[in-house]
Amino acid sequence: MKTFDYARADTPEAAVQETGARFIAGGTNLLDLMKLQVETPAKLVDISRLDLADVEDTDDGGLRIGALVPNSDLAAEPRVRERYPVLSRALLAGASGQLRNKATTGGNLLQRTRCGYFYDTHARCNKREPGSGCDGREGFNRILAILGTSEACIATHPSDMAVAMRALDAVVLTLAPGGDRRRIPLGDFYRLPGDTPEIETVLQPGELITHVELPAPAAGRQTYRKVRDRASYAFALVSVAGVVAVEDGRIASASLAFGGLGPMPWRDAAVEAALVGQAPGDATFAAAADALLADAKGYGENDFKIPLVRRTLTVVLRELTEDAA
Repeated sequence: MKTFDYARADTPEAAVQETGARFIAGGTNLLDLMKLQVETPAKLVDISRLDLADVEDTDDGGLRIGALVPNSDLAAEPRVRERYPVLSRALLAGASGQLRNKATTGGNLLQRTRCGYFYDTHARCNKREPGSGCDGREGFNRILAILGTSEACIATHPSDMAVAMRALDAVVLTLAPGGDRRRIPLGDFYRLPGDTPEIETVLQPGELITHVELPAPAAGRQTYRKVRDRASYAFALVSVAGVVAVEDGRIASASLAFGGLGPMPWRDAAVEAALVGQAPGDATFAAAADALLADAKGYGENDFKIPLVRRTLTVVLRELTEDAA
């Protein structure tokens, strides 16, 4: 690990005034990247003691979650378990208990890909070293993306929490160095790789995530299903977060987000449009999967994800619509 300067911020306003610094709270991803010299920030600003660790009700029946709420605490929060079980399940599916105790809400949204070529400083990786190439396209790409890829990058986003929050229409609240505050829908927060895969979000330099807001829970059942190589501490090959309501024998509303498939928590309006107004059943579920996979592309070792996500989506939709009135 290379040397760096360290400062501790007492307020969010003080934190964003630290020019050219990286924020650190739990450090469960950033410290690993620094040890491997994948990232070498010149300065760290410790934000772990900021007053951003509360979960509060909002006027519209939703929740405002502080950026420093630990993943374990958020998963166990009674209001999350009752109103947003898809989020609680997604959090519990991520990492180990020890990591969940340290990992924060804001940091979870910003964790970086687990592509092996990104972590290997001897490999070509446009995300780590722009313009160097992408060894993942022709190399060991079993865990990598089949949607939203580009010639420059086929990495996946690793978060479970963010997939559930995407299905829940979460909004990210930020504070910028000049004092400006933004509300960014999570669907607009991440960027596709294009030819600049090193730019992963719409955050500006020095902009700090302060909270995440969830709207009042939508009607319907919720679930999160994660398919992985082993039952604990493994990243998703495919995951599905779903909120589906059925009325009078037909799907009245649907919100579905996917992990393990793309460079961001993936959501496609065409998938939900294929479901709404239709009677639950295998033909309807197949049409939704067709919409999801219309532009899917495997790269050899990850070709199996295409039939796997089709089967996983079908299982999730059966669970969410079975015996629903």
